Order: sequence, then C-alpha cells, then structure tokens
Amino acid sequence: MTHFPPPAEELRLLDAELYRLDARRAQLLARRAWLVTALQSAAPGRAPAFAPRSEASAPRVQNVLLLLGGVLLTIAAMAFTLVSWGHLGIVGRAAVLGTVTLATLAAPLPLLRRGLRSTAEAVAGLGLALMVLDAYALHEAALTDTDGTAYAAFATTALAVLWAAYGTALDTLRLPRPAALIAAQLPLLLGAIAVDAGPYGITAALLVTAAADAGVALFATTPSLRSVRIAAAIGAYGLGGWGVLAAVWLSLTSPGPSAAARAAALLTFAAAITVTAAWRIPETAGLTATAAPGAAGRAEDTAPAGSTSPGALPQSPPPADIPILRPPFLSAATALIGGLCLLAGVGGVLRVSVPGSWALPAELVIAVVLLAVVRGRLTETVRRGVGWACAAVQAFSLVWALPLAAVAVLGPLGLLQHPWSGVPADARAAVTTDIPWPSDTGPGLAVLVIVAWVLVLLVREPVWRPRASMGAVVLVWAAALAVPATFQLPYSVGLLVPGLVTAAVLAAPLRPPVGVILALVTSVDLALLALADRTATLTVLSALTALFAAASTRSRLAPVTAPAALAYATALACATGAAAGWQPQHTALLVLAVPAAAVLVAPRLGDAARLGTEVTGAVAGLVALALAVTDPPLLALVLALLGVIVAATAVHPDRRRVGYVAAVLFVLATWIRLAAWEVATPEAYTLPVTVPALLVGAWRRHRDPQARSWTAYGPGLTATLAPSLVTTWHDEGWQRPLLLGAAALVVTLLGARHRMQAPLVLSGSALVLVALHELTPYLVQVADALPRWVPPALAGLLLLAVGATYEQRIRDVRRVREVLGRMN
Repeated sequence: MTHFPPPAEELRLLDAELYRLDARRAQLLARRAWLVTALQSAAPGRAPAFAPRSEASAPRVQNVLLLLGGVLLTIAAMAFTLVSWGHLGIVGRAAVLGTVTLATLAAPLPLLRRGLRSTAEAVAGLGLALMVLDAYALHEAALTDTDGTAYAAFATTALAVLWAAYGTALDTLRLPRPAALIAAQLPLLLGAIAVDAGPYGITAALLVTAAADAGVALFATTPSLRSVRIAAAIGAYGLGGWGVLAAVWLSLTSPGPSAAARAAALLTFAAAITVTAAWRIPETAGLTATAAPGAAGRAEDTAPAGSTSPGALPQSPPPADIPILRPPFLSAATALIGGLCLLAGVGGVLRVSVPGSWALPAELVIAVVLLAVVRGRLTETVRRGVGWACAAVQAFSLVWALPLAAVAVLGPLGLLQHPWSGVPADARAAVTTDIPWPSDTGPGLAVLVIVAWVLVLLVREPVWRPRASMGAVVLVWAAALAVPATFQLPYSVGLLVPGLVTAAVLAAPLRPPVGVILALVTSVDLALLALADRTATLTVLSALTALFAAASTRSRLAPVTAPAALAYATALACATGAAAGWQPQHTALLVLAVPAAAVLVAPRLGDAARLGTEVTGAVAGLVALALAVTDPPLLALVLALLGVIVAATAVHPDRRRVGYVAAVLFVLATWIRLAAWEVATPEAYTLPVTVPALLVGAWRRHRDPQARSWTAYGPGLTATLAPSLVTTWHDEGWQRPLLLGAAALVVTLLGARHRMQAPLVLSGSALVLVALHELTPYLVQVADALPRWVPPALAGLLLLAVGATYEQRIRDVRRVREVLGRMN
C-alpha cells in the first residue's frame, strides 16, 4: 500500500522542483556566458586556454588531510599508551596524558576564533580519542582490581557526560555530541552484563537504551542537533532491533507461563516504544535533507577576486525539504513493528497457556480485537502500520490452515484410482484415500471462518472492499467443504454439503469468474466423491447435469454452465453404460445423445455460450468414437450418426463450413463399413455414389460458375478414389491398378483442361500413388541388387543437385502454386 501525497501537495512539490531547476539553469548559463566573454577579452586573437579540470575541491582535500592527521595522531597516542607506557613512572604518566589531553581539548578554542572550523573538528576528535585512552590507562594503572565490565560501564557513562558537556560548551563543533550519544549506548548494556542480569535483564537494557535514543531522535528538534538526531535514530533502530529479536527468541523458547509473561512484558514495552515513536514521527517531519541555500553562491566563490558576475542570479532557498525517509512511510513501518511485537508477546503467552493448536486462533482473535480497537483512535499512518501487523498475523494463520483446505478440495482425486470401491465409512475416509488427514483441523477451520469475518466486517475502503468480499467468499467456501471431513460426518452428508454449496454459489449474485469457478471446482469434487459408490455416481451426475442445465438459463452463466452440463451428461452416459454392463461400443450410442443435444440447444444460447457448447458436443462425439473404435461395424454407425448431427449443424447459415466435416464423416463411415464387410470390389458400392455426386457437382457449377471445384467434385471423387487406392495397395493383380491409373489420368487431364484444383490434385495424387505401387517390386529388387554404399551415395548426389539448383526449385514451386491458385 504505497503512500501517494494528495494532488495539491504533489503539485506544490513539482512546482517547487521545477522552479529550482529553472533558476539553477539560468544561473549556470549566465555564468558560462560571462566566463567565455572574460576569456576572450583577456587574450584577443588567441584561443582561450582552459585550465585543467580539478578532480577534487579544496574543502574535500582539506577534510581528507585533517582526517588522516587525526587518525595518525590517534594511532600514535594508542601506541604510546599501550607500548611506551611502562617506561614512565606514575607521575610521568599522569603528567603526559593529562597535559596532552587538556591541550588537545583546549586547542579548538583558538582555532574556532580564527575561523578554522574543520581543523578544530579534527583536533576535537583527537581529544575525544585521548579521553578513551585516559580511561583505559586509569584502569591499567590504578584500578586493575576493578571488574573490567563494570569499569567499562562507568567509564562510558562518564565519557558520555563529559563529551556532552564539552559539545554543549563548544556548540560550534559537530562531533562531540554525537560521540556522546554513541558512548551512551553502552552503559546499561555493560551494567546488565556486569551484574549478571541474565537474558531478560540484558534485553531490557537494550530496549531501555533504544527508548532513550528514540526520545532524543523525536524531541531534539533544534537544527544544530541534526547529527545527534541521526545518531539517535540509528541507535534506536539498531539496539531496538536486537532487543526485539532477543525478546522474540525468549518468547519462543519460554518453558512456562512465567517466562512467557516476562518475554511478553519486554515485547509490550518494545511495542509501546515503537507505537509512541510512530505517533510522533508525523509531527517531527522525519529525517530530511535540505538543499543548501548557499549552493548557488559557490559559483561566485570560484570567481577571481575583484571580478563581478553580471549574470549571477541569487538562489532562493527551496520551498520544501527533500525527504530521505518520508514521515508517513516511516511512521507506518514503525507502527508495523510495534504491532508485531505486541502480537508476538501475546502469542508467546498463548502458546504455553492454551491447549493444543488453539493458540493460533486465539492470537488471531487478539489481532482482530487490536485491529478494531485502533480504528479511529490513532493517526492514519499508525493505524495503517498496526493494520499491516494484524494482516501479517492473518496471512500466517491462513498459510497454517492451508493444508486443511487443500485436503478437502484435492483429496477426492484419490478416488479416481478406486472407482465404485464401496461406500466409505464417513466423509473423512472419502477424502483421505491416498493422503493423510492433517492434524488439528478444528483450529484450522476456525481460522478460515475468523479471517472471512474480518474481511467482511472490518474492510471498509471502497477500493479494497470488493476484493475483501471475494476473499471472504472463497474462505467460507473452503471452510464449508472442509466441515464434513473435519467432523467425520456420514458419507451422504459429505455428498450433500458440496451439492448445496454448488447450488448456492450458482444462485448467489457473485462476480461471474469467481462464482462460476467455485461452482465448477465444487461440482468436480462432488463428482469425484461420488465415484466411491455406483448409485451415488449416477445420482450425483444426474443432479449436476440438471443443475448446470438450469443455471444455463441465466445469460451471464451460460458460457460456462452450458458446456459443464454437457460434460456431466457425457459422464452420466458413460456411467450409465458401465452400470448396465454394456460393452463400450454400445455405450457410444448413448453418448451420441450429448452432441445431438448440443446441436439443438446451441443456437438458442447467446454467441458467447454457443461456441463452448458446440465444442463440448464435439468432444463428446470424440468420446463416442473412442468407445466404438474396437467394433468396426458400430464405429461406422457412430460415424454416420455423427455425420447426421454435424450436417444438422451445417443447416445454419453461419455454420456452412461444418458441412465438409459431415461429408468426411459420411465417407469414413462408408469406408469402414466396406472394410467390415470385407468387400474386395469397393467400386461396386462407391461408383453408384460417385456418379450422382459428380452430376450434382456439374449441375452446381453450371448454376454457380463461382463455386469451387472442391465443393462440387471433391466429395464424389474422394468417395471412389480413396477406397480404390486402399484396395489397390493390397491387390496383387494388374487389372485394378491399370483401370484406376487410367481413370485418374483421364480425370487429371480434364482438371488441367478446365483448370480445376480438386480433379487435378486428387486424381494426380492417386495417379502418383498407383505408379509407386507398380514400381515398388522393381525398386525393391534394385535396392537388393545394389551395394549398400550406393543408396547413401545417391542420396548425397541428390542433395548436392538440389542444393545447387535450390533457387530454381523455389521458383518452380512458386510457379506451380500460382498456377493452382488461379484454378477454381
């Protein structure tokens, strides 16, 4: 949920940025023009000599040198303290360290008076490092018997106080106060370790220090304390993050209610810190970087002394800050962390207090209550962050409950391998044929219901409410499917519940994609569950066919429910045949009722549903063909009946092209019937069909000269040529190939004479196949007589010849295609 500013605020920011860019561009252009003019006037008649571009500015070089000097001096002081310390007595040690430290800390005063601020910062940093070495030397010289951790806690406290006082006294310096804040991160932690406070005490020390850092970051609003605020914010998030992780670990590993309560107290304290900080962030404007008002003046600083820049324009300060971390996002993220801390603490207590796996539903209830409590009582960004935390708990709960929904929806697939194996003992046994039932399904069912209730009642935004409603519907649907198996209800109830859910989803005014998809998935689950028993299968398939057929009267559902009704009708026909003990080829005749019904109802449906209905009917026809494929006589009958059904579809003007399919089905039925009768002379049956078909085609061409030859002569020629070709390849005599080849030659010449595609292509193909049939014995003899190296050599020569004349062959093929294209 990305935050976008209001349009007025965004327009103001854009205008300010454009103003800043335009002003800067005008200033740079004016400065460039002045520089070019100055260079040309300085050396007339000569090309201006431009100085080499410097790779580093003077302030950067200065800062690097000062930093290196301070580091080297610090290293020297450390070497002196650690190595050369033992060569001096106690008085010498005190005199050296005290004198050097005081001199170093006092040096920034004259440096600041002379305006050498960067040098003063470097010297002050060296003085702070010397104070650390002083503390170490004090322990090694006079306090060796003191516990090192306790002494470190005291020393860091003293250093933090002294550095803060030093930075306040010399408020021009930027380094001492952030250094004091950094030193202040250690006293509580080291003190907790020194007194052996245990993991709870150490975690509390981390959280208290983070709280102090958050207070400094939120309330130190003076511009001069910006570096302190940045350091405090880093400390708050760093130490607070470690403290939260430690508290979460303590909550997860707590052995009993007492330990869990202490961890929960720590997490509640962390939640109070983060929520309070999130509440204050919008008022403090967050961490921002502001463009330096003097940026425009740096160009003037580089001009020669005494020169003026007539084109220089004053740069006005920007009208708004440029945010590094936008306060609304930072506030929401911080509130998110606070909400997660609070819920994690409650979850740890519930984990050791609530029996079984009911701790997660209980925590989900707490998250829902928290979400309802924060509505209207906090700022928008804080509410958003806490809402994200509650949503994270809900998402985790849904993932935990996902196995229950998966088994309830996908479990019936196991019955595909055990159809009609007998009535299961209960609804759970029906869905756990091949997969185990997940444990603790009662809490998972409660999670689904609670999250659905939250989506319905607590999501009020206009953009998200429709999506939340759909999500609630899906969760309620999954819970309803899981109820029979969860409570081990009888098998009949396990069938009744998905049936009622299917009817309810189809009747509900849901969005078409969601409602129809849920109805289809539920109906498939119901059909799979019914596979356990024969009577249940027939009853359920009949009910589903009637239910989806009734739903098809609603236009918005018809594109899906009408094909679904035909699919279940096909399954019902197959199941009826199997229940009656019929052979598959006999069942195919019953399945043909489905494509016949599709032909009758498809024109009465809308355009969106008609195509799906016809496709489903075609699939049912293929199922019938698959069932009858083992019995040629019945396969021929099925093909003929399908031809009649397809021809009935071709009656409609917008389905004329389907007539070709009907013709193919009729021809296939004829061939298969002839093959089943073992007819040796198919021409006696095909010629009486071919001659009238060709006469009808000639009459069609006479009435309509634009009619294509494939429509007029294609069916008639195919009816005779195809069966004769098949018979010729199995006939060893010479009469049929001769007659068929002569007839094909005559028809090919007629097609070429009248420039018709169908006679030319069909008869020419038949003529080529007859010639190959006649040449096959000789080709076999030649292949047996030739050495084995000859065929590869001939193939290689053929490839070389084709490659050499490839372009010519392409032109020849294109010429043949153009000739055929000009034919009818």
